[in-house]
Amino acid sequence: MATSAHSFGRRPLRIPPLPCPFPNEINEHAAEVDAESHLWLAASSMLDGTGAIEHFRRSKIGMLAARTNPPVPRESLRLINDWYNWLFAFDDAFCEGELMGHRPSALARALPPLFDVLDRRREPAPGDPFGVTLRELLDRIAELGTPAQVDRWRTTVKEYLFAQIWEAANREADLIPTPEDYVLMRRITGATFTCFALIDVGGGYRLEAEEWHHPDVRALSDLACDLIGWDNDLLSYAKERGNDKARHNLVTVLATHRALTLQEALHEVSRMHNAAIDAFVERRARLDTWAPLPVRRYVLGLEHWVRGHIEFSLGSARYVHAWPTGTRWPQAV
Repeated sequence: MATSAHSFGRRPLRIPPLPCPFPNEINEHAAEVDAESHLWLAASSMLDGTGAIEHFRRSKIGMLAARTNPPVPRESLRLINDWYNWLFAFDDAFCEGELMGHRPSALARALPPLFDVLDRRREPAPGDPFGVTLRELLDRIAELGTPAQVDRWRTTVKEYLFAQIWEAANREADLIPTPEDYVLMRRITGATFTCFALIDVGGGYRLEAEEWHHPDVRALSDLACDLIGWDNDLLSYAKERGNDKARHNLVTVLATHRALTLQEALHEVSRMHNAAIDAFVERRARLDTWAPLPVRRYVLGLEHWVRGHIEFSLGSARYVHAWPTGTRWPQAV
């Protein structure tokens, strides 16, 4: 068993830069869609009290949707924004909450109703706001996407939900996973692939199954997922210390298992980021030999996600305000 807590110490921490060569854009419908999605979230009963609602408003999750999906039309952006809000609300209520987040057996028993909703085997219970809104989102995705696209999204959502049991088991055992296990599972626990599954749906085009599973596309998707997860871990580390001792965070994982100081671990995550960016750019060059337009649009969507996530995180009170006074922040480049 490996458990650890790392002090901020007396010296100000320096958040290393996260260089990113991808486009920095924002959807033109950002403000109005964010306001509508916030009202939808407040009316959903997924959040507990006005304090939680205000916390979500300050977190500017709508800006994440707008920055990661700059070219999509208004209707698609609204759907994506609502899905992101659902994920953040579920994370706060189930994954980080005391009732479920530290009890894998309880969390496992809570998941079958959501799976039934995803598979349309039963209607959600009226008193289950997460089931009700999940069904609504499923229906809206089905209106925009093909049956194959809906199935792809449903599969990624189920994988994400299952992965939360792994995290809850680690909390129950007071365990910090090894770097190898963590890097593997981080691709699933972050729900990023549920969002990637909506890139072509929101853009109004379709990746065929053989394109979605092509080795180049899978490698680029994995690299983008790694970048988003690792960047999020670096920028959200201070927030996560308060809820879960940041056990499911690459900074903690590296500091614990490789005997690094907190500052050294932050720099190691930055080094991993830079290596993944280089690998992405190198792999992307292979597309010139075979990729049709839908694949190129999807890969551009991955680039928007990586860059948009950095820009969102650097501007979100959800992450930035949790760091100690005097923390030195870079600009996204």
